[in-house]
Formats: sequence, structure tokens, C-alpha cells
Amino acid sequence: QLVESGGGPVQAGDSLRLSCTVSGRTSDISVMGWFRYKPGKEERSLGAAIRWRGDSTYYTHLMKGRFTISRDGAKNTVYLQLNNLTPEDTAVYYCAAGLGDDLYCTMQSCYAYWGQGTQVTVSS
Repeated sequence: QLVESGGGPVQAGDSLRLSCTVSGRTSDISVMGWFRYKPGKEERSLGAAIRWRGDSTYYTHLMKGRFTISRDGAKNTVYLQLNNLTPEDTAVYYCAAGLGDDLYCTMQSCYAYWGQGTQVTVSS
């Protein structure tokens, strides 16, 4: 089970930290990712990924620069730090757990388990 938290309404320029806590059978997890979904899009888009064991990370153009993915192994939690938010960052953010070893896979199908999503709304 993946449970996200930390979203909400903010002003442009603010920062947020999203959390994703994983419970259950974590031994099968290889990669954790943060996706976002914006209205009108067909599917969720990967922004950042991190190895469940280790510190290797990967960012797509959606989150490279202002956002940082990290993890706390002791807490089974993955974080997404969002800095200098803009209205364009308004979206539902999802964390997801991948069982395969491909850190660089951007497809939703590479991820087996999903959180419920947390809404981030940035006003100007």
C-alpha cells in the first residue's frame, strides 16, 4: 500500500514536500517514482524516480531542476521536494512502486502499485 501526503493549495514561489509511505511487501520493490497528472492529459507522466535500495535518481524534463526526489529507508518513505512552484505545477501527484530494475522507464506500465494521489494547486 502506498499512501501520499503533503499536497494542498499554495502560492506561486512556495515550496512543498510530498511524502509517500509504503507498507506491506516492500522486499519486491526496486524503483519508486513520482508521476503527475494534469487535466486533459491521457495519462500520468513520470517526473522523477529513485532506487528503493540505493541513491540513484532519474528526472525527466517535468521535474528536473526545481524538484528533488529522496527516500528514507528506515521509514519506508519516498519524498518529493517541490521548490519555487508555479501555476503550471498544478496537478495530481502520484507515487508508484516498480518491481522491475529499470530506473529510466517512464511508462506507467513499469510501475505495479500506485498511491491514491495528492492534489497540488498553485495560485498566482
